[in-house]
Amino acid sequence: MSNRIEWAKHSPEAYKAMVGLEMALGKSGLETSLLELIRLRASQINGCAYCVNMHANDARKAGETEARLQTLSVWEETAYFTPRERAALAWTESLTHLPELRAPEQQYHALLEHFSEAEVANLTLAIATINAWNRFGVGFAMIPG
Repeated sequence: MSNRIEWAKHSPEAYKAMVGLEMALGKSGLETSLLELIRLRASQINGCAYCVNMHANDARKAGETEARLQTLSVWEETAYFTPRERAALAWTESLTHLPELRAPEQQYHALLEHFSEAEVANLTLAIATINAWNRFGVGFAMIPG
């Protein structure tokens, strides 16, 4: 697979807006490790090689273990993830598979057991943002570096 266009170079305002979303997430108070798990899981689902590579590396830097990273794609089948992380990962999968899963009511209520309403809003922003990044990565055939 080869790179197509350098989208950020051709649409610098869009790139700047995307970076602004990331900056807002950095100030959200959500744990870096949780944000990286969300980013990595959505990127796995979307098949974005560039983002999978980047967020696996970023998750390691945030202290994630190899066991958790290696089993993230089957997180429901392991005991490695906390109830809080499980709620966030379920929400990530539902919003990433939105046409099929439609953000089930029970998942939303499960989030509220572990996250404040502000945190739920920021988790949703994190999921929406990585899904947008994935569309750029896959759409423009970005290659991990």
